[in-house]
Amino acid sequence: MKITPDECIACEACVPYCPVGAISMKDDIAVIDQDECVDCAVCLKSGSCPVDCIVFEPAPWPRSLRTVFSDPRTEHKATGIAGRGTEEMKTNDITGRFQRGWVGLGCEFGRPGIGTRFSDVDKVAQVLAKHGVAFESKNPVTALMEDVKTGKIREDVLGEKVLSAIIECLYPIEKFQEIITALKEVAKEVDTVFSVEVINRAEPDGSYPLRKLLDEMSMPYYINGKQCAGLGRPLADV
Repeated sequence: MKITPDECIACEACVPYCPVGAISMKDDIAVIDQDECVDCAVCLKSGSCPVDCIVFEPAPWPRSLRTVFSDPRTEHKATGIAGRGTEEMKTNDITGRFQRGWVGLGCEFGRPGIGTRFSDVDKVAQVLAKHGVAFESKNPVTALMEDVKTGKIREDVLGEKVLSAIIECLYPIEKFQEIITALKEVAKEVDTVFSVEVINRAEPDGSYPLRKLLDEMSMPYYINGKQCAGLGRPLADV
C-alpha cells in the first residue's frame, strides 16, 4: 500500500483503519511503514480517504504473499483457495477427514491486530514436524514449506509480514499432550500471538476424548461447535 504524498491533506482519517498500526503522520503527511504494512488494503477499502490518495500496487514475490494472506478475497495460486487456511476443520461432518482416534490441529498466528512474520510460523511448523504431524496439503502455509517432513518454510519468505496465517495438521490422539506441551515451549520463542484450535470426533455416547485430556492438563478451552446445515453430502460416519 502507498499514499501519494502530493495529494494527502493530512486529515488522519486513514490512520485508525490500519489493523497493524503501519500508518502514521510525518511532516503533516500520512506515511505507511512498508516493513510493517501487510498489504491487506483495509485502509483503501474503508473509503476513509476524502481525496483518494491511497494506492494499491501488486507487488513482486515474495512481498506478494502479504496480500494473499491478509486479504481474504485473494486466492492462493498454490492451492486455489482464498483466505488463510482451508475449510477442513469447520466442515468435518461433510469432509469426514478427522476420524475417531485422531486430532485436527490449527495454529492461528497474528490476530488480533498484530500480524505475524513467517519466521515465527516457521518455528512452530518445525516443532510440529518433529512430533510427527501430517500437514494439510491444501493449506497455503504447507505450500511454502521446503519439506513437509521437517516443516521448514523457504528462506526467501521468512521476513514477510502478513495479517494472519494458519498451520493445519493431523495426528493420533495419543500424541496430544506431547504436542500441546511442545507448543507451550515454542510459544516462548514466538514474537506474536497465536491460538491453538483442536478438533476430534465425538464418541457414540456424545463425549469428547479431548475434553478429558485438556482437563488433565488443567488447560482452559472454549467450545466452538459448527454443524452441517444440510447443504452438503456428509462423508463422516456417525
